[in-house]
This record gives sequence, C-alpha cells and structure tokens, in this order.
Amino acid sequence: MTIRRGIPPLLVLLALTGCSSEEPAAVQLADVKRAPVTEVVEAPATIGARATATLRSPAQGTIAKLYVREGDHVRKGQIVAKIRSPQAQDQLKQARQASKSAAPATPGLGRPNVRLASFDTGAFDLKVARHFARARREAKKIDDAQARRQLLSAIGLAEAQHKAQTRALKSITAQLNRSINSVLAGVTSGFGGLTSSMASLQAASKSQAKAAVKAAESTVKSLTVKAPFGGVVTLGRPTGGGSASSLNGLLSQLPTGGQQLPADTSGGSASGGTPVAAGVPVSAGDPIVTVTDVSELTLSADIDETDVLLVKKGTEATVELDAVPGAGYTARVTGVGVTPLAGTTGGVSYPVQLTLGAGRFDDGAEAPTPKPGMSAVTRLTVRESPAAIAAPASAIVSSGRESVVWVVRNGTAERRVVKLGAQGEAVVEVLNGLSVGDRIVVKGADSVRQGQRLP
Repeated sequence: MTIRRGIPPLLVLLALTGCSSEEPAAVQLADVKRAPVTEVVEAPATIGARATATLRSPAQGTIAKLYVREGDHVRKGQIVAKIRSPQAQDQLKQARQASKSAAPATPGLGRPNVRLASFDTGAFDLKVARHFARARREAKKIDDAQARRQLLSAIGLAEAQHKAQTRALKSITAQLNRSINSVLAGVTSGFGGLTSSMASLQAASKSQAKAAVKAAESTVKSLTVKAPFGGVVTLGRPTGGGSASSLNGLLSQLPTGGQQLPADTSGGSASGGTPVAAGVPVSAGDPIVTVTDVSELTLSADIDETDVLLVKKGTEATVELDAVPGAGYTARVTGVGVTPLAGTTGGVSYPVQLTLGAGRFDDGAEAPTPKPGMSAVTRLTVRESPAAIAAPASAIVSSGRESVVWVVRNGTAERRVVKLGAQGEAVVEVLNGLSVGDRIVVKGADSVRQGQRLP
C-alpha cells in the first residue's frame, strides 16, 4: 500500500496557518497565498540486479572441475565449471551410429526387394524400465501425499504411453512390410514411384538422425559451463535424494519426457543440500552457479491502484534503505507495469520499475552500493507546482465527490467548491475556486455552516 505524502516548505505552512488573536479558538482563518506544492507517493520497494542467470547441469554426471568461488567476478564467456557425463557421451556416440545406419540405400536393378527391418527395442525397453523403477522409488520418498500421488500417476502414465508406442511401432513396421510385399507380388512395372517413396522415407529417417546428433552434441558442449554475461558468482547447491530437482532429472530421461515438478525457488540452499564442488554428483537440471550482473541496480516498487495513474516513465524519486540509515539515493521510473498484484487488504497494486542512482549521507559522504534483495522505501514525486495557489490541507472538506472550502465573504461563511491539483501532506494546490488573497477557514472547517458569522 502506498502512502501519499507532501514536502511543504516550513515558511509556507506558517503563512497559511496563521490566525488573528481575535478569532475564536474553534475556528481559525488565513489568507490564500502562492507557494510551492509537491505531491509525493511513498511505496515499499526491493533492490534488484540488471540480470540474473542460474546455470544448470545439462546431463547427469559429476562436477569435474570448478573454476570459481563464491563471490568471484566473471566476464562473459568465462568457463565456470566442467561436468563429466559418460551418459551424455554415450548418447552422442549412439546418435552418431544411428545417423550412419540411416543413410539411404543404393537402388538396385530390376524389381526392387524392399523390406523394412524390425526394430529390436529389447535393450532400450529394459533401460527404460530401470528408469521408471528408479523414478518410482524416488517419488515414494516425497513426504507430501498429494504430490507423491500426482508424481506416481504421471510416471505410470508415461510408462503406459511408452509401452503403447513400442507396440505401435512394431505393428506399423509389420503392417508396412506386408503392404509392400503384397504390392510387389502383383506388380511387374511401375517400381519408380515406390522407390521414390521409400527414398523419401529413408531421407526423413536420416534427417531425424542428424537432429538427434545435433541435440546430443549440444548437450556435450554444454558440459563446459560458461557465464552468459559478466557478473558476480553464487554457487548453487544441488539438493539430495527425493528432491524435486533429482526427480525432474530422472523424469527428463523417460521417453515421453515425464511430468516436471514445480521449479525450486529456494535459491539452492534447501536442507540436506550438498555444496557445489569438484567430484560432487549432479543430475540434469541441478543448479551449478548463479551469475548476477550488478553493473546496474534496479528497484521494483508496488504502487497502490489509487496512485499508479500519477506515475509516469521518467518520474524522479528518492530512496531510503533499511540497511543504510541516514542515506538517500536517487532513482528514476523506467516502466510502469499493467499486471495487478493482489494486496493484503483487498485492493491491488501495480509493479513499477526504477533505475537506482548514487546515494549520499546527510553530511554529503558517498553511501555504499546496495545489494540485490535489500528492502527500501521509494518516494516518487508525481506532481509538482512551484508557484501554486495553495491552501492548507486542513481547509479542505470532502463532500461526496466534491472538495469544499469555506471562504469569508462580507463577514459570513460562503461554501466554495474547489478543484485540487498537487496534494502535499500539509498544503494542497487549488486549481480553481480560490484566488490569492481570499480569506478561508483553515481550522474547524467541519463545524462551519453556510452564512455563519465569522470574524
């Protein structure tokens, strides 16, 4: 929830709230004058970094070498870790062998003798069965009963789909062989079209094999983990057995992809986690390091719906941090979000992004650079009028949708509807309805009535 505040000059307040000694204590009067009025919207905010990226293991294996330590600064493209993964290397080898065997056969002379070889998936099915069994064991370690049931159900569905796909593949191959042999038995000419069709099938198979090789090569290349941009390193901490991270690694190896668990947003420091170090085993998807670019700090503020329409790109602000008492930082709005965030009191707020500038203490000394995640209070100057027709906020009486001021006219109270502009904490700008020199009620306005005699 944002708080609307103003910055009234002390001299203006004294001038506007002054009263004569002849006035009753319950009602005080003052003359309308020109004065600067500043409207400020105050909101909670959080310090953020320019960019953050968590680098994860592309495959199951072990950390062969770690080139960085916690808090190190790295440059873009710098190697931060290398992962040893015999599994990824083996998958690349198999993909290359499959690509070679998928080469189109040289067409023969005369009547073609075409027969598709049956796929022997026995070894693969056995390997997949072991993955499913392991996934079930890991899923049963989850304490949350609902999550455990959902995961076991997803694993069962994946296994059923795999079996169905295997049966379908064998059936399709057998049916295609029967169809080809039937056609060849009754046809003595016109083999050119059939040969062309088979060549197309073989070409498609080869394309798929090449794609598999490219994907496997990409995985192996990613075993050398590099920083995507310059920044500060935070070491990740792969969680232990039974965690969502390790289960997602297992599920990713199933033929149907499996159903992934929700991402871990704890920052990699869950209880039972193992610190990242050389020789530590990792699963696919485990965080290795997080790189944070702190070359430019940002602010994310939550602005209440009643104030957000006043905030524009370029609006200037001042910032105070709980971690740096007595210091003030400059900031400027770079963007106003349109997606509402539900508030605790039933209203909504909107995210506003700002860039954070330099900070100084009250004595002019330079303030330290904050760190991402620190809490702050931002005060945005949303409206400013350097020479406004000003009135004390205590003189304004709300009447439905109208703002009313009591003006002294011929010694009696006259009700005057006014339009307000910038609204400070103690002084407000009056756009119309009052003129400089008008004498108004500045205290006790709620008790005044039309025509009441005023001194």
